[in-house]
Amino acid sequence: GGEAVANGDDVSDWDGAKRMIDQAVETFGGLDVVINNAGILRDRMLTNMTEAEWDAVIKVHLKGTFAPSRHAAAYWREKVKAGEENDARIINTTSVSGIYGNPGQTNYGASKAAVIGMTKSVAIDYVTKGIRCNCICPGTVESPSLQNRLRAMGDYETARAAFIARQPMGRIAEAEEIADLAVYLAGATYTTGQALCIDGGWTI
Repeated sequence: GGEAVANGDDVSDWDGAKRMIDQAVETFGGLDVVINNAGILRDRMLTNMTEAEWDAVIKVHLKGTFAPSRHAAAYWREKVKAGEENDARIINTTSVSGIYGNPGQTNYGASKAAVIGMTKSVAIDYVTKGIRCNCICPGTVESPSLQNRLRAMGDYETARAAFIARQPMGRIAEAEEIADLAVYLAGATYTTGQALCIDGGWTI
């Protein structure tokens, strides 16, 4: 029942990210929440990782979080200059890999750790401008990319059982359950600068 507008720009492209923000403002008359969720995987052990695989992951995850956030913050700053108030949110998607690491994810873990650091700095810098900035750290989530990773480990059912065994709740998360935390953060008024894990209790 909601309304949406599509945009084909690259979130890691400076001008493309600005066009995305501008399109949202022009289409809906304002901007309230930015959720940075773009991501790719180029898993490889460090000694096998290419420069291109490193650069691609850092570009999408880190610059792809920075660029939309920067243009959104500039929009909200201009509102403050015009005497208006903000009730704005930036919600970044990171990963438990950025906190605890994960085999074969040197590039991914580094980019996700950097997003956590960025989140905390933005939260401090812009809290007085009416902007709350937090990040979500999902654990294992049911997805085609997870299934591909499990198949790459050898026997799919054995690898899947090992993943499930790590979860205190005894199952892998559904994407909708990660979205629940985003919905909370979109409305939370006294939560900022936090990296909230949502992984079924794995990282308690």
